[in-house]
Amino acid sequence: MMHLLLPATLETLYMVSIATVFTLLFGLPLGIVLVITSKGHLLERPKLNAVLSYVVNMARSLPFIILMIFVIPFTRLIVGSSIGTNAAIVPLVIAAIPFYARVVESAIHEVDGGVIEAATAMGARPSAIIRQVLIPEALPSLVLGTTITIINLLGYSAMAGTIGGGGIGDLAIRYGYHRFNTEIMFATIVLLIVLVQLIQASGNLIASQILKNRRR
Repeated sequence: MMHLLLPATLETLYMVSIATVFTLLFGLPLGIVLVITSKGHLLERPKLNAVLSYVVNMARSLPFIILMIFVIPFTRLIVGSSIGTNAAIVPLVIAAIPFYARVVESAIHEVDGGVIEAATAMGARPSAIIRQVLIPEALPSLVLGTTITIINLLGYSAMAGTIGGGGIGDLAIRYGYHRFNTEIMFATIVLLIVLVQLIQASGNLIASQILKNRRR
């Protein structure tokens, strides 16, 4: 069984890792823009904020299985195929970016407005406030939000197996479901549970360490 589980696990970790990098790369700036363009914030732009919020909400409303099928032409354009781990990364990123943007938006909105006002009164530019106030103050919440996003990506990657995305989900479907191999099915479930627990524990540890260092 290990000769099946190990490659599938590595494929899943590869998909989730690459998708996480791109999600952070695009989702973090999008979340920040959603905050600073909101009413009464640093760069208030109601129309831009409304458009971005609509796009994010629309993207989040699509079930992942439908999204994977919908973006197949785009996936083929990007990676040259709609099957395999590289192909699965494209819909994973598209699904995770709007989710993470909302996570970032929520985390930054928790920052005390008085801290932002103080930085503004001292003449700090919006870019400096974002780098030196908003992100550092929201960092523990951002870490926890990133943890939740990675866990969601893990779940999405399992669903990607339904259309040949590879990884643990593909193994569970091909061997566990189609071949009625309950042993493989049980092993994949246990493996996913273990991965989720490890990711969540790591995120909690990092966030608590940041809070502990801040109190010193």
